[in-house]
Amino acid sequence: MNLLLKRLNKLTEGILFIDGLLFCGTLEDAWRDLSRQQKVPGETCIPAGAYQVIIDHSARFQKMMPHVLNVPHFEGIRIHSGNTRRDTEGCILLGRHLQECVISESRATVERFMTVLQNALNRGEEVWLTISDDGLLI
Repeated sequence: MNLLLKRLNKLTEGILFIDGLLFCGTLEDAWRDLSRQQKVPGETCIPAGAYQVIIDHSARFQKMMPHVLNVPHFEGIRIHSGNTRRDTEGCILLGRHLQECVISESRATVERFMTVLQNALNRGEEVWLTISDDGLLI
């Protein structure tokens, strides 16, 4: 299964596609050019690139969650629910409606995402997330 997160701006709002189909909106911490700036822990989105995604147990959240693997200079990156960038700490939030850095219907969207993700993994598929900065506007 292929996931594509297209970032729309440096705030960082985006759109998630699953196998080419629009799935939901995304919200992350602020974008920084890590070739010129230092990462600010808990306030910087992960670098654009391709990352494998699995489901495993989160010690922090004490439940099974999507885990984005092998992100340079980041650890424990998850895909989860939340409503503002204060909820991200470097992770990716999912939701239905995205407006002015607030995302809504996040829990229901993450539940739907978990079902799709778990089904793909149960079929033996690898899941890859590609994050693109190509659409950055501001």
